[in-house]
This record gives sequence, C-alpha cells and structure tokens, in this order.
Amino acid sequence: MKETTQNRPARRPALSPSRASDFKQCPLLYRFRAIDRLPEPPSTAQARGSLVHAALEDLYARPAAEREYATAAGLVEPAWERLVESNPELAAVVEAERLPGFLDEARDLLSGYYRLEDPTGFDPDSCEERVEVELSDGTMLRGFIDRIDVAPGGAMRLVDYKTGRAPRALFEAKALFQMKFYAVALYRTRGVVPRRLRLLYLSDGEVLDYAPDEAELLKFEKTLMAIWRTIQNLGATGDFRPNPSRLCNWCAHQSLCPAFGGTPPRYPGWPSDYGVAETDIEDAEASATAIPGDAA
Repeated sequence: MKETTQNRPARRPALSPSRASDFKQCPLLYRFRAIDRLPEPPSTAQARGSLVHAALEDLYARPAAEREYATAAGLVEPAWERLVESNPELAAVVEAERLPGFLDEARDLLSGYYRLEDPTGFDPDSCEERVEVELSDGTMLRGFIDRIDVAPGGAMRLVDYKTGRAPRALFEAKALFQMKFYAVALYRTRGVVPRRLRLLYLSDGEVLDYAPDEAELLKFEKTLMAIWRTIQNLGATGDFRPNPSRLCNWCAHQSLCPAFGGTPPRYPGWPSDYGVAETDIEDAEASATAIPGDAA
C-alpha cells in the first residue's frame, strides 16, 4: 500500500534548490508546492529530463570501458519503463504512438552529452548523491547532486545535466544558483571548496563553468540563511503573496492565485506543525523542468 503524507515519517523542514528558486520567483508558488503540496501534472520536458538523468545514472553504474554511446542509447527504454513503474502518472504524459519519438529525443540528448564529455575516460566520485546539512543558524539544506568528480589531487567538480537550452548571459547567475547551493552543502559536509561548478546543456552542446572561492560561498551561505529566515517568518502567518511575472504563463496554479482572480486553499500551517514527508527532499528530476526562453 502506498504511504500517505500522514503516515510517512515526519522530516524536518528544509531548503532545496528548487524550493529556494520557487520562493525567489513567487512566494505563493513556494507555498503551493512546499506547504500545500498541490499536485502538478508533469510536463513532457520534465519527463524527458527525468529519463535522461536516469539513463546517465545507469550509464555511470557500468565500468568505464562499457560507457559507449550505444550502451547509453540502449539504457533509455528500460530507464523509461522503470520511471513509469515508480511514477505511473508519467505514462499519461507521452501517448503510446508518440513514445518511440519521445525515446529518440532522449537518445539525441544523450548523443549531445557525448559531444561534451567522454564518460569512458574517468570514474565519478558519486552520482545522484544526496546531501543534507544544517548550517550554523539552523537552516537545513537538502538536495541531490547529479555528479561529483574528484581529481587524484583532491580537486572537486560538481556537475549538473540540463536538458533545456543554455541561458543567455543575463540569466547565468540564476542558472548557477543551484550549483552554488550544492557547493555550500559540500563545503559544509566535506570541508572542501569545489574547484569547478559545471552545467552541461545537452540540447545545444553548451558548457557553463564557474570557479567559486571560499569567500563567495560564505557570502552565498548567508543568502541561503536569509531566504530560509524569510520563509519561516512568512510560514508563521501564511502570508505568502503572489509575484506576477511572465513565468506565470507556465504556472499550474493560476486558478488558485489572487493575481488571476483565484482564492488559495486554507493555509494548513507551517510544516513543522504536522510533519514533513519524504517527498520534500529535492530530487534530481526537479532540475530538468524546462521553461521556454529560460534556463532549464
């Protein structure tokens, strides 16, 4: 029997990259997703991103010599079957007659990955690593990192796969927010400043590299603390307000948003009042959401 929110073990509320981005974009969207947990139908872009991430995780579970493109392409269909088995609603996203083309699109993205890296030439330190750390002020960070590479000399690289388009220069800082979040988490858990943060955009073959330093991560850590402190303050009253923007065009909750004449559901209270379920942990697939004209 599938567990319900009520009978799952309670978890301490935490900040993830996706939820932090939601809050920065629109406080009410954060509430709908993190507190009300309103359902959102997965998009084709999200499903495709989840599939590519799953296939790459399976690929790196194999010995380096076996990580040729043909192997990766062959992993796509079984990875999709596994995703649908664990999340049946994905089956409705891709109609049966469109499935072959959908799988081919995922294979094309994997082909794009091979134009950026040669997975036969190295072994990652970890893939889909779950990180959880409490900062000095009590802020809890949680998430999953697509891949961590560690060089023989100890230099660390964090890698994230993106199935959407690379951002314009104006949006690079937004794209790097997630990676700096993970860099802070790794700095606090491993005591190492990552040498490089790397975003791989498989669709258009772009690589976005960034080299943080300790001072920058300490400053960004304070930003995360401030975000969480603001969320908690609003959580005490439920005063999460909408922030209308062009991104509203892709929001699944317009009918409940006051900016569009809707009425939000009754505020259920801050999660610590009723327990937080396992699903609050950030997962890798969340980062695969694609918004037209912006970074995925």
